[in-house]
Amino acid sequence: MQPSEVWGERWNANPNPLARRWMETVVDKQSMVVLAADRYTMAGLTELLEDVSPHVAALKTHVDLVEDWTAESWAEFCEKAKDADMLIFEDRKHGDIGKIARDQMGGVYDSRSWADLMTAHLISGPSVLDGMAEGWSNVGRHGGVLLLAQMSSAGNLLEIPGYTDAVVDAGKEHPACFGFIGNGSRANELAELRKKVGEVKMIWTPGVNLVTGDAELGQRYGDPTEAVLAGSDGIIVGSGIHRSDNPTEAAKSYADVSWNALLQRSGL
Repeated sequence: MQPSEVWGERWNANPNPLARRWMETVVDKQSMVVLAADRYTMAGLTELLEDVSPHVAALKTHVDLVEDWTAESWAEFCEKAKDADMLIFEDRKHGDIGKIARDQMGGVYDSRSWADLMTAHLISGPSVLDGMAEGWSNVGRHGGVLLLAQMSSAGNLLEIPGYTDAVVDAGKEHPACFGFIGNGSRANELAELRKKVGEVKMIWTPGVNLVTGDAELGQRYGDPTEAVLAGSDGIIVGSGIHRSDNPTEAAKSYADVSWNALLQRSGL
């Protein structure tokens, strides 16, 4: 099966090489799973990566949560993820002015050198996109930003009227914007976001779980099939996989559910 068959207009309309790589990987692995790899040691992360790599298309990291991080061990870990055909997505949530965001991509973690994608808030204005693009360019790489248009946590301030529209308007016109983070726990809101975003930019969604409802510290979960049918292009799954008794089987379950939903959405 070819990406153009599965993705339709989204494949034809999107020239972004990272977006096209994502769509190809989804088809190759028959999985839309973005694994939120929230483990706090390099050994735990490496074990998880090895357990789930056949069923996961991208790896979402929080590098500053790793208690025994070293540059050498992290480089080895990233190489394993890339060998397993995963995009590396650092959930940094940049939110400062462009110059600071650019410089924060360097420093001790040097995320510009290994992250393919990063998150950002647009609260400081569109210069954050310019700064992040420059950060990748300074090390000869091309990366993409996922702007937070919605969040799945209860009471988040992105629900203030007009905020999501402003984020979408800015991101749709910026080449550094890979896409948007949407709310996977509320399919109706996600469907509205897809209408605003159109077909070119990606939407990735946290807040999905095969067990739906409220969870720890304000998190809310929705059904992954409903999220994909509403317009999600990647389902971000954390505890549903890494806290399961069998992460390999859990990852496969989410891969199967997401792939079948994508085929249903595509009329295949």
